[in-house]
Amino acid sequence: MKKLLDYVLSCVYLLYFGLVLLIFHVLQVVAFHLFGKEAHKKTVDVMNGFIAYGWYLTGSHIRYRQLTELPTNRPIIFVANHQSMFDISPIIWFLRRHTPIFVSKIELSHGIPAISYNLRKSGAALIDRKDSKQAIAEISRLGKHIQEKKHSVVIFPEGTRSASGQMRPFATGGVAVLLKRAPDALVVPIVIRGTGHFNPKGLFPLRSFSPMSWTALLGIEPTGQTPEVIVQRAQEAIVEELAKPI
Repeated sequence: MKKLLDYVLSCVYLLYFGLVLLIFHVLQVVAFHLFGKEAHKKTVDVMNGFIAYGWYLTGSHIRYRQLTELPTNRPIIFVANHQSMFDISPIIWFLRRHTPIFVSKIELSHGIPAISYNLRKSGAALIDRKDSKQAIAEISRLGKHIQEKKHSVVIFPEGTRSASGQMRPFATGGVAVLLKRAPDALVVPIVIRGTGHFNPKGLFPLRSFSPMSWTALLGIEPTGQTPEVIVQRAQEAIVEELAKPI
């Protein structure tokens, strides 16, 4: 019975999801070309709120916690574990006042309504994982941007999704480049729970009645610490939080 419900509610949500992407693709284009980048950002924020809260159509629910007040007068490097494509929308929505910009693989910059357009227009670091020089240059550009604008960047140091919840080792390179170009940044780990269970294999079927949560942990001041130590501390903090009972 539960499996049948998963299929039915997945159909409902994916129809909703597709409509949201199509409608907000048009709204993004209009906002960007007629009203500029700030209007485009606000449109993207609202779109991701619709995507995230739409999961209630499957009986699932989401929760965001923040263990400390986050600054808006300095750049932030958000370091998160990665379970699913659905990790992203709540980060954009709940952390919208920090203007989160993502490090993403370049393949996602084309072919997906609304999402690909936003990646291209938001200034995301679109990296070719087969070309290390290109990847470093893109991440470096984004680091300079957040240093100047006091925005934030979101990076998944595992490099790829781990739907099982078993975290892969965090790579240091991307965070090291960001810290080099944004030396004023605060490093904030984000713990993501439940999205791998909700979205285990592709988009269909989703698992209904899944609890999902995002927790922003205490920030790590990078001054006097190597990138390797900072990334290790971030990973250890995420692992510790994941081990706690929900």
